[in-house]
Amino acid sequence: MKKNNWIIAGIDYGSKLAGSTVIAFLKDGKIQLSSSEKKKDADAFILKWAQQSAPKQIFIDAPLSLPGVYTGLPYCEDYFYRQADKELKAMSPMFLGGLTARAMKLKRQLESGNIQVLEVYPGHLAKKFSLKDLGYKKQLIHLPAVLQKLAPQLEEFDWEAEPITSWHHLDAMLALLCGIRYSENKHESYGNKEEGCIHV
Repeated sequence: MKKNNWIIAGIDYGSKLAGSTVIAFLKDGKIQLSSSEKKKDADAFILKWAQQSAPKQIFIDAPLSLPGVYTGLPYCEDYFYRQADKELKAMSPMFLGGLTARAMKLKRQLESGNIQVLEVYPGHLAKKFSLKDLGYKKQLIHLPAVLQKLAPQLEEFDWEAEPITSWHHLDAMLALLCGIRYSENKHESYGNKEEGCIHV
C-alpha cells in the first residue's frame, strides 16, 4: 500500500479527564493532531475519532497486556514486569493500574471495529534519536530544537510544527513515528507475542 493511502495513528495516552491525550494521525500523506478536552472522557474521544477516521492501525503509548503470570504462561513468574518492560526498562503495567485497564479495554473496543492496536514506547524512540540531549520533556523552550532534530524522520510527509505545543503532542508524533517504522518494517520489537510486545 502506498504511504499516501495510509491511515494510521499514534496516541499519547493520558489520564481520562486530564485533557492530555493526543492523537497524531497520518492521512492522505499529511500528519495532523487532535487533542482531548479537559474534564471530558479521553477514551470516548479516541473511539469517536476512530469511528470517523477508520484507521487501519493505532499505535498507543500504554500497556496493552499484563505480565504473563496472570494469564498462566508457564515461563512467566514476575508479577510486576513483562519481558518487554524489562528489556526497555519501562514502567510496570501494574504500577500504572487504572491506565493499563483502560488501555486494554480500549484495545478490545477498537479491535471489534477491525482496527489493529499495537503498543509502542515513544520514550525509547526519543532515546534512540538522542532527543534527551536537546531537552526532551524538560522546559517547553526546548521543544523547537527537539522538533528540528525529529524533522528528517518525517520529511516525506506533509506536517507543520505550529500545532505541536506540548510534550504530549510531541509524544503522539513519536508514537506515530513508531507506527510508520512498523508499517515500513523498520521497527524493533521487544518482549514476546504471548505476553505482549512493545514496538519502537
